[in-house]
Amino acid sequence: MHALIVIDVQNDFCPGGALAVAQGDEIVQPINALMAEFDAVVLTQDWHPAGHSSFASAHEGKAPFEMIDMPYGPQVLWPDHCIQASPGANFHMELETDRADLIIRKGFRSAIDSYSAFFENDHTTPTGLEGYLRTRGIDRLTLVGLATDFCVNYSAVDAARLGFSVAVREDLCRAIDLDGSLKAARESMMQAGVTLE
Repeated sequence: MHALIVIDVQNDFCPGGALAVAQGDEIVQPINALMAEFDAVVLTQDWHPAGHSSFASAHEGKAPFEMIDMPYGPQVLWPDHCIQASPGANFHMELETDRADLIIRKGFRSAIDSYSAFFENDHTTPTGLEGYLRTRGIDRLTLVGLATDFCVNYSAVDAARLGFSVAVREDLCRAIDLDGSLKAARESMMQAGVTLE
């Protein structure tokens, strides 16, 4: 069984959004066209409470894209984005959300960020996605979405470490590419055994 995992195709990550990824909207229709080829479709949704600890605005004197140390490790500080129930947190209006078997919300714990579809950024607190996939008998995953170098990368690496067969469709992802983060992410995924297509 083969699932398509669609990572964070939300308004705030698309052009005009609070944390826009260049050309993030260009992948929406091709992702829709791909959905019918899979046994299951899972969408992830960044879902932060206001004042989330990963927001630069929550740290006096800090600017977006600065790094700080959190109890769980290094953390990029982001512009406020994907705040629960805000228009920016909504899926892109053209994404065919009705095709989804499951929507996983992540980043809703205020003290910890969550890039991966599988774990919080402490790499131990699970989202529940692994259990869902196992009980469905799914062992192959193809990942698409935003952004290649953060949430897609973390999700792909975690999935490979959990023993899934994982491919990332790079043509259906877009990257932020912060100080070489795309190159590092590609290397990380390949080292984990992820197939880059």
